[in-house]
Amino acid sequence: MFHGSKIKIGAFLGILLSFVSLIIHLYITNSSNTELIYYRLPVDSFYGPRSKIKALWGPVSPLTALQPYTDPSKSFRASSDSNNGYIYAKIHGGFERIRSSICDLVAVARLLNATLVIPELQASLQSKGISSKFRSFSYLYNEMNFIEALEKDVIIVGSLPKDLKEARKKNKFPIISPKKHASPGFYLDDVLPKLQKAKVVGLVITDGGCLQSVLPPTMKEYQRLRCRVAFKALDFRTEIKALGSQIVERLRASGKPYLAYHPGLVRDTLAFHGCAELFQDLHTELVQYRRKQMIEKGLVREQLSIDSFARKGNGSCPLMPEEVGLLLRAMGYAPDTIIYVVGSETFGGQRVLLPLRALYGNTVDRSSLCSKSELSNLPGSESPLPDSSVKPPPPKTREQLKEEWNRAGPRPRPLPPPPGRSFYAHEKTGWYGWLADADVEPERTIIEHRREAHHLLWDAVDYHVAVEADAFFPGFQDDGGPWPDLAGLIIGHRLHKYPSRVTFRPDRKSLAELFSMTRGNHYHPGRNWTMAAREQLKKAAAAEAMLGAAEMVGQLAFLSHPLPECSCVADMEKKAALGTVDKCPEWIKPSSQSMSLVSEFSGDEDTEDDSTAGDDDMDTDFLPEPMDTAGGSSEQDDEMDPDD
Repeated sequence: MFHGSKIKIGAFLGILLSFVSLIIHLYITNSSNTELIYYRLPVDSFYGPRSKIKALWGPVSPLTALQPYTDPSKSFRASSDSNNGYIYAKIHGGFERIRSSICDLVAVARLLNATLVIPELQASLQSKGISSKFRSFSYLYNEMNFIEALEKDVIIVGSLPKDLKEARKKNKFPIISPKKHASPGFYLDDVLPKLQKAKVVGLVITDGGCLQSVLPPTMKEYQRLRCRVAFKALDFRTEIKALGSQIVERLRASGKPYLAYHPGLVRDTLAFHGCAELFQDLHTELVQYRRKQMIEKGLVREQLSIDSFARKGNGSCPLMPEEVGLLLRAMGYAPDTIIYVVGSETFGGQRVLLPLRALYGNTVDRSSLCSKSELSNLPGSESPLPDSSVKPPPPKTREQLKEEWNRAGPRPRPLPPPPGRSFYAHEKTGWYGWLADADVEPERTIIEHRREAHHLLWDAVDYHVAVEADAFFPGFQDDGGPWPDLAGLIIGHRLHKYPSRVTFRPDRKSLAELFSMTRGNHYHPGRNWTMAAREQLKKAAAAEAMLGAAEMVGQLAFLSHPLPECSCVADMEKKAALGTVDKCPEWIKPSSQSMSLVSEFSGDEDTEDDSTAGDDDMDTDFLPEPMDTAGGSSEQDDEMDPDD
């Protein structure tokens, strides 16, 4: 019994000593200097301290002084009735090439003092049965606005006179295919004499532009003319604008901001830059096939097989959606942020967007925000197309089955083979149906031509939504590349219309290095991966990134960097930071039009650095509420594997 008492006394003393030790440790911890604390958890334990609202949604203070301004100077005389003849043009390519080509075409018509015939968009002409309600140009743009907005600059007519139409059908007029970035001298020396002689010249534009991006200083007014074309004259037709505005209203129905995201995963872009290995199996073959075509045409002067991961490391390939999701979370965008996916083509289909949707549940697109009838009304009433699906053979009659039985031979015999299954349309048609059976991609079908015309409409709607977005993030912007880029056009239009809204220009090379880092010190407070990613994105959204890009690549991508010709400075105190941008006329006053949705409520004029704002939680009043997208189906574009 005495032995048992000793055990109880020992246990009691052990518990008492442990309790005293705990009290002492807590006292030392509370009374110690903070320098003794080696590690402290960040505010949200994984993503690090959150940024202030202004860092996420703007405004970008140095750019608030910019105002859209494209009016001609008084010295730029109005167009005269007397001219050298007519210019008509056929424009090949998608939405991006059409937009940049029309801007160049108007400047060329003014340079040659010629009457411009409304250009023809081959993507709509080849669709075989677009609605009779639209002509080629009016399928995408407002034709009357185009003519009226430029009436003082260029004479524009709907078509050639009747007698010249007949001569055109007989190919009596010279047809010229100008190279991209052709100089003004080419048109004055080569095209103008032919125009004066024949009175009509046709241009075939295939490379997304027919005039050099930045003109000499003596032609500053022609540069400003292209601004008027891009941002005033090229207004979408009423139905496109109405649907785009309706989508914006639905995105902002909760009173919260939204971010537009363009993945940049386009088959031509991936093939040109050698990014095939970012995908697998079927999609890699498709990209390599397109790259082979580009090599044969001389567009690519490299080998067919190339290390895609090395290309991604130097920033030549798009950021993948999962990488964009991680970057946005690191920047501080809440998991319920509304993200609108832009673009009619996302190579790889909805499967490649799944990681982004896992990180951001409110990732939506036009098909999840609009009903099928709203989307089908946009192309108008189209003529029906023949049913291309492979139908199973008709069932055999009783007499046919009996006759086959009688001809079958002696019995017993093995069972006949099972009937052949019916083939679905997607197994024989489309851009992937030929891979298993042939080495050559077949010619486009009528359905594919029509789908290409529809892509013009979807890109136009998304373009409108992206320009109006409170923030924009491009997965890829091809500054100075071989053709215009949708993300670049959006960035340029936002810089013109809403310069102070947050528009990211991510440095893909630096971000690729960041994603490849696995060093242990990135988990140390103050030097962790999240802080490094956030610093990169802050630089990408800063005014210096926008203005620096305008200086470096503006010579090759005018519409992506429409400074200084397309804007003016209303606040002269900030002019020094904006370079050579002219002062605004007196009648232009600084307006709140360029402010983002959130900045109208924030009232905070100074952006706080993360180092000082690290312990401040994000104001949840401005976080978007979850959207109910269960009723809408996310659209599967043409680049999606049917087995996904």
